Amino acid sequence: MSDVTLPSVTIDGGLRVYMSQIKKFPILRQDEEYMLAKRWREHEDIDAAHSLVTSHLRLVAKIAMTYKGYGLPVSDLISEGNIGLMKAVKRFDPDKGFRLATYAMLWIKSAIQEYILHSWSLVKIGTTSAQKKLFFNLRKIKNELRVYDENKLSPEIIKEISDRLSVEEKEVVNMNQRLGGKDHSLNAPRSIESDAGDWQENLMDQKTLDQEESFLERDELNKRKSMLGSAITHLNEREKKIFISRRLTDSPLTLEQLSGEFKISRERVRQIEVKAFEKVQQIVKQLSDINKNPDISSNNSLPPVEIELKKIK
Repeated sequence: MSDVTLPSVTIDGGLRVYMSQIKKFPILRQDEEYMLAKRWREHEDIDAAHSLVTSHLRLVAKIAMTYKGYGLPVSDLISEGNIGLMKAVKRFDPDKGFRLATYAMLWIKSAIQEYILHSWSLVKIGTTSAQKKLFFNLRKIKNELRVYDENKLSPEIIKEISDRLSVEEKEVVNMNQRLGGKDHSLNAPRSIESDAGDWQENLMDQKTLDQEESFLERDELNKRKSMLGSAITHLNEREKKIFISRRLTDSPLTLEQLSGEFKISRERVRQIEVKAFEKVQQIVKQLSDINKNPDISSNNSLPPVEIELKKIK
């Protein structure tokens, strides 16, 4: 993955050029993404990995923009997000039922947040889960409680914040002092001459982000399960057995094992597997198109079928 070369943005002044460059990379269709991911995962095809990464550079830039209120160069945020994207591509398993964008969002945000924490010198005192939670949510809660003093919090406010975030009160005090210190101030106004508000108001609520990510993952997984379940019902019994045994289990059976079970050659098992996969892929694509466009003629639709699968990775 280290061989993947990407467009670079070195200074904020070059951001417009960078955005223009990454817009030239096409957004992949679902079937294209799946096949590229399989090529990378099974054959370490660098060209496939490059296509997967470059097609999601716009996602990184969009996420990076939501963190620009921390006073760090957007170019640095994008660079860190791109590293997170490459890590996501390296570990992405297309057979688990998610699109790469859904999976990569977590890696991109994690990489950017780690960079922000390090840049704020928090790394010197450690970056525990509690500290990260405080760092990305303290100012929001203070605004909700109408607390605007930079350095001082009353015992009642400290307890309230501690209870909301499930952290110790001393952690609240320490983090409030650090955020009001010399590194940067999230309370600093974006413009002294206007009522534009402070930088923190530009940031996304981490709790909301987590909830949105969790919902997106569950929703997409459920859709994929439903479509895959419907598609599998269109296979004959032998195709179904081979497809599930080879593609949808934690411990796939070997061609040799299935060859012995069905009394056919290993090459014939492989041919049936490929044929079944292509059939399932075609049906899933049809169902996906129907979901995106409900007005498609009913002649092209497939009857919805509910089916339970013990393993849909």
